[in-house]
Amino acid sequence: MLNIVLVRPEIPQNTGTIGRLCVSCDVKLHLVKPLGFSLEDKYVRRAGMDYWKFLDLKVYENWEDFARQNPENSNSGRWFFFSTKGTKSYWDERYRDGDYLIFGSESCGLPLEFYDKFRDKLRIIPMKGKFYRSLNLANAASIVLYEALRQQAMPEQGEGLKNNASGIE
Repeated sequence: MLNIVLVRPEIPQNTGTIGRLCVSCDVKLHLVKPLGFSLEDKYVRRAGMDYWKFLDLKVYENWEDFARQNPENSNSGRWFFFSTKGTKSYWDERYRDGDYLIFGSESCGLPLEFYDKFRDKLRIIPMKGKFYRSLNLANAASIVLYEALRQQAMPEQGEGLKNNASGIE
């Protein structure tokens, strides 16, 4: 199973949307505090819709707590950080089951010390537009996750979770 990690997310709608994405793709969501909202927030629930109750979610008190429980390159997978400060494209990586796709907050990205500490693990989503700072967090997570799933030859929709007229199976 792949993992999406949000470090200090601030906008409940983005987290709700990413939670819905995780349920739809059978991916675990990790949230690293502080959070800019309550998980009971109506905007998280609205964006996550009825998917939220099926979410495989783990919340950590801080980055050290996350790192202790999910050591890099252990049996649990490798860490990749996504930032506009990366130099290597996310396309250049070969993702494996168990990898952690790590994203920072909407307003300031990853914590400053990450840019030096994890320099060789920073990946960028290339953008060609003239006027950009970064992509929306939920969009960035979707782009990277679907590339990782594509590389792993995601099973046909008939397997696992699927939408139907009566809700989620």
